[in-house]
Amino acid sequence: MFKHNTKDKISQCEVMGEPNSNPKIKVVTTKDSASFISILITSFSTIFLAELGDKTQLATLMLSAQSGRPLIIFTGAALALITTSLLGVLIGQWIANNLPREKFTVISGIIMLSLGIYLVSQGFVGFIPIRDLI
Repeated sequence: MFKHNTKDKISQCEVMGEPNSNPKIKVVTTKDSASFISILITSFSTIFLAELGDKTQLATLMLSAQSGRPLIIFTGAALALITTSLLGVLIGQWIANNLPREKFTVISGIIMLSLGIYLVSQGFVGFIPIRDLI
């Protein structure tokens, strides 16, 4: 593949020595490439760190120890994680296409705050004896 470099754009001119027959030449800016790498690294590191010690990893560890067939367990676990990630991406894309970003941000914030308040209140209920509240 031959790429013709300009100041800040890369256009695909030829593929394997053949002229590009497509009248629409794909133009990729270097900013797009940098953001691709940045997004890839961010998503990988976020998911990787979130999954360390997670119940999914512990379940995989237990299944592998019990079955004695780690390759099959790895394959099943990998397919399950890929499927749930695909589901998350598809739902996220649907939300991005159908809801305004501002509304989605506000709704997400309200849901997260509500969950946080609920969890903190449940924690206090467990620590404070009920007779002290009455």
